[in-house]
Amino acid sequence: MNAVTVELGRQLHEALLEVGNRSDVRVVVVRGAGGNFSAGGDFGEVQRLRPGGTAALEPLFRNFGAACRVIAGLPVPVVAVVEGVAMAGGFELLQAADIALVRDDARLCDNHVNFGQVPGGGGSQRLPRLVGRRRALGHLLTGARIDGPTAVAWGLAFRSFAPEEFEAGVEDVLARLAARRPDAVRKIKALVHEGAALGLDDALELELAVVLEHIAGDAGGAGVEAFTDARTDARTDIRTDIRTDIRTDTRSGTDSRTEEAR
Repeated sequence: MNAVTVELGRQLHEALLEVGNRSDVRVVVVRGAGGNFSAGGDFGEVQRLRPGGTAALEPLFRNFGAACRVIAGLPVPVVAVVEGVAMAGGFELLQAADIALVRDDARLCDNHVNFGQVPGGGGSQRLPRLVGRRRALGHLLTGARIDGPTAVAWGLAFRSFAPEEFEAGVEDVLARLAARRPDAVRKIKALVHEGAALGLDDALELELAVVLEHIAGDAGGAGVEAFTDARTDARTDIRTDIRTDIRTDTRSGTDSRTEEAR
């Protein structure tokens, strides 16, 4: 089920770099074939590589790890669309994505411990940063499965959809992402990823520098003008509605008093 191999890791890394840096791309979607995200590493390939020792095994983990790491530096959001099974390496790829959209009945798990193995695609490091150390340890050491709603509750996924709503729900989120201004998306994503590696004070200074540069620039100025125009339109609509309501209420009150006087 979309097993991770040396070649898959290499191809995924190259595809993310190529597609994610294209000027005409607004969002990158990572989705498994055949109704499953990924069951993780190919144990058959691992068995073939083991006689060669660490030197033979390293490309399997290096290639996949590079694919997961490159996501944070891309200028567009990378969305993991997850259905069916996302185990071990598949679960680690979900964690590396900027946004995860899952089906309610998805089967999600870092099950390395169930086979006496150790995470090698970032799970022991990303999971604690996403869900907290204690919850991560509980999951990593028991290898217990979770479903889509639980992934949302833990902060692993953005949205979870019922099977009959999954495709429409995914398309709605992707359309929203694609409609956002690319320069703002790029800067927000970079702030979140870069700021996570800094102390709070340094991260806040980084945000201040970025927002000042952005608003002072042409792209930020266009956004301010659009926001101002939208607020003006909204105020006009509100005033129209209020005046209509007041006039209607006044006429109604006059009619009622006239009837009572009669």
